[in-house]
Amino acid sequence: MQLRAILFDHDGTLVNSEPIHFGIWSIILQRYGFTLTEQQYKARYAGIPTPANAIDLVQRFGINRSPEELAELKNAATREYLEQHAFPLMPGVKDAISSFYSAGLKLAVVTGASANGVQKTLRANNFDRYFSAVVSGDDVLASKPAPDCYLLALQRLGVTAAECLAIEDTQHGLEAATKAGVNCVALPTEMSKHHDFDLAVAVFSGMPEAIGYVRKLLRGREK
Repeated sequence: MQLRAILFDHDGTLVNSEPIHFGIWSIILQRYGFTLTEQQYKARYAGIPTPANAIDLVQRFGINRSPEELAELKNAATREYLEQHAFPLMPGVKDAISSFYSAGLKLAVVTGASANGVQKTLRANNFDRYFSAVVSGDDVLASKPAPDCYLLALQRLGVTAAECLAIEDTQHGLEAATKAGVNCVALPTEMSKHHDFDLAVAVFSGMPEAIGYVRKLLRGREK
């Protein structure tokens, strides 16, 4: 089956947003007298959707707020950040998007987070015209590591799982893609390098290597 589409994760894959998310969570927990260390964030919360993180944080720290209230505090702080800034791009992302689009591949963003961060990234970098679909955690009942967001992306793109390649930076994202039947390349970051990436078809140090991998797949398609 030939490769027809690339499905990008957003946070940690297209943009270097995890340090910002960590900073926001840290500030919120400080209001209640708790300290969230970077090691704790890396181990438990990086790459996890906000609602799931809020549930764990309330239980682990004994915060006198409901998970829904804590999640809304985080979402509001993130929206405030995005009103002023876009998340910084990861190295090689512009080249990847341009290269894959020029090769005739359909592109989608598949994220477990809300759509506002993705839309800001696309608008701020003039990426809108390259992407045929965006699926966020807002669009599904069960976010990553459930496969729902990937299954919806396949439907919106009009492609099969075998015709796609996902690019993810976390174990949860990798599991979501794999459960949907989509082969996945892993790009571990400083926040996720301790995750289990055994399900990945390849593990690379960054997007430039993923570009080379996709080009090899495309050359094989032409033979």
